[in-house]
Amino acid sequence: MARIHIDLPERFDFSTDITLYLSHINYGNHLDNAMLLTVVSEARLRFFKSMGYTELDVEGVGIIVADAALQYRSEAHHGEVMRVAMAACDFNKYGCDLMWQMTEAGSGREVARGKTGILFFDYARSKVTTVPPAFAARFAEQAPAG
Repeated sequence: MARIHIDLPERFDFSTDITLYLSHINYGNHLDNAMLLTVVSEARLRFFKSMGYTELDVEGVGIIVADAALQYRSEAHHGEVMRVAMAACDFNKYGCDLMWQMTEAGSGREVARGKTGILFFDYARSKVTTVPPAFAARFAEQAPAG
């Protein structure tokens, strides 16, 4: 069976530190796979907040998660601080990928990497909508022209 392979971008636009709590840990005494996505979701919320947005209001529209992929690199344990770095890239008409890397903040040990595909969504009309131009402009190197 082919394994998922995720290539990281050359640079990240944002990073945040998140401490792992007991609720993040499974019976194997390490970061639970479902909780890893919870940690990444918190980082995504902070990413948008750092730009003055919420996930429901990015220049007047919201986002929805279209897909997600992740690749584990090492275990993480209760009390460790995860540094989650994030970059918006691979823009298309309706969205982009949020690439992320999770490392243990003290040692730099890579714990996981992945991507979350997002689409911009008009919740009032219940329809996918185009990427807000002001959002895309923040990442002009990664966004499509025109």
